[in-house]
Amino acid sequence: MSVVIEQPNQPRSRKNAQWEKRAWVFMRVSGPLLVVLILGHLMVNLVLPERGVKSIDFAFVAGKWADPFWQVYDGIMLWLAMIHGTNGMRTLVNDYAEREWVRKSFNIALWVAATVLIILGTLVITTFDPCIDPDVESYLPGVCKP
Repeated sequence: MSVVIEQPNQPRSRKNAQWEKRAWVFMRVSGPLLVVLILGHLMVNLVLPERGVKSIDFAFVAGKWADPFWQVYDGIMLWLAMIHGTNGMRTLVNDYAEREWVRKSFNIALWVAATVLIILGTLVITTFDPCIDPDVESYLPGVCKP
């Protein structure tokens, strides 16, 4: 009795093979970096405040995003997480979608959704202004200067 192992599918082109290699390397680099970023995020937001999750409110976010370091930190985490997750879903779609048009449709939908979420998230992080309310001094003392 002999076992026959089928030949794996070949990449559609050499260009596609380079794309897959780069995507594979990106996943290996972004994964550990995301673990560090997410653990840091959880420590700052949930462990270090005295009251834990109860301390996360508008004032907490406003105070945190008043510092450009946290804007960049959260922006990098957003971009890496969205691209990492979308690339992982793309791999699953490529593995399990049998029809070419289904594969292409799902991949386009994935990347469009990721792009929209990255743009919206980046806009929120970079344009967040807690001082837009004229009565802000009542619930954010010391954050906004009159």
